[in-house]
Amino acid sequence: MDVIEVITTKRDGGRLSNDQIDWVIQAYTDGVVADEQMSALAMAILLNGMDRDEIARWTAAMIASGERMDFSSLRHPTADKHSTGGVGDKITLPLAPLVAVFDVAVPQLSGRGLGHTGGTLDKLESIPGWRAALSNEEMLAQLDAVGAVICAAGSGLAPADKKLYALRDTTGTVEAIPLIASSIMSKKIAEGTGALVLDVKVGSGAFMKTRERAEELARTMVDLGTGAGVHTVALLTDMDTPLGLTAGNALEVREAVEVLAGGGPADVVELTVTLAREMLAAAGKPDVDPAPALADGRAMDVWRRMIAAQGGDPDAPLPVAEHQHVVVAERDGHVARLDAMAVGVAAWRLGAGRARKEDAVQAVAGVEMHARPGDHVTTGAPLFTLHTATPERLERGIAALEGAVEYSDTPVTPGPVVLGRIS
Repeated sequence: MDVIEVITTKRDGGRLSNDQIDWVIQAYTDGVVADEQMSALAMAILLNGMDRDEIARWTAAMIASGERMDFSSLRHPTADKHSTGGVGDKITLPLAPLVAVFDVAVPQLSGRGLGHTGGTLDKLESIPGWRAALSNEEMLAQLDAVGAVICAAGSGLAPADKKLYALRDTTGTVEAIPLIASSIMSKKIAEGTGALVLDVKVGSGAFMKTRERAEELARTMVDLGTGAGVHTVALLTDMDTPLGLTAGNALEVREAVEVLAGGGPADVVELTVTLAREMLAAAGKPDVDPAPALADGRAMDVWRRMIAAQGGDPDAPLPVAEHQHVVVAERDGHVARLDAMAVGVAAWRLGAGRARKEDAVQAVAGVEMHARPGDHVTTGAPLFTLHTATPERLERGIAALEGAVEYSDTPVTPGPVVLGRIS
């Protein structure tokens, strides 16, 4: 095979053959194809797209680059959830233990944050002692004993994706739908879950800014999952507004624990319960109502066992930022809009996120929100509290929030959290 021929085929709008796809993925994994060559191919895919058969073959080739997990030894069916990333999206934290209450095992292989979107593993690492890295044997044992695990994917799972993921982030090709879909689905199919619910975000704080693009991504992923024998559905959910009242690692863990204790913001509770219903139905339990398990403490019991099983102390106090700053409302009025991207960038600048994958993150950094769309505020009332361990970051965090809130003189009804469903 000739890598130049593969690149020029896609550059000129052609269709890659199965042999070309299989070869280029394996050759890139093995280091035969250089980063600059794969960068050129990724850009050609961004500009010219791929048809469904090409995307399916590309995904299969990435799965074949590594190992596949097998959960057939477990006593219970498996179901997983994947979010395409947003601001304040702490849903995995209460969701995994909630679903596990009902004898469905949840193998939640999660990632780290990059840019303005938070990473589930970064959030959980703000709990003293908690560890993200588990062996396959530890993961299976925890799923059997506790019913839920949130951990990092092992190095053997879709190694082609690990290389390509890092490359896309540095070459302006993150937004290519064939590459997003194959990246997510190669890991999820290789992971071996029996059912998968996708949470595809739409809006200013999401990678997919428009409903049309989000639907295209959701449909592509559902087709890939279904074609691989995984029961797959997708929900389109709003990311114009941040989820909940916090964006940042320890702040979001605190809010997730509030949800597990039967409280928490209404939108976080609604999305957690809605996704739990979808996961349970996909795992063969369509008549189960998961909501009572948040109120009566059953989900909290699983959470505590899950955290403890990975070395964490569920009773330990979460770290608190030494430096805080309050941003207040400039006028009286109803909050008409709260821009998710602005809040995400502010949290990132305060130290909650990373610009490069090797950067460290602060457990304490982030943004606490005191008003949401639909709320009425008065001049001087708190809108945001900024949290950071490094006070020199505050100025840039404050700057990110300029214009984040739009006001209305008349009452505002916030839009729905769930925008649509694709199966």
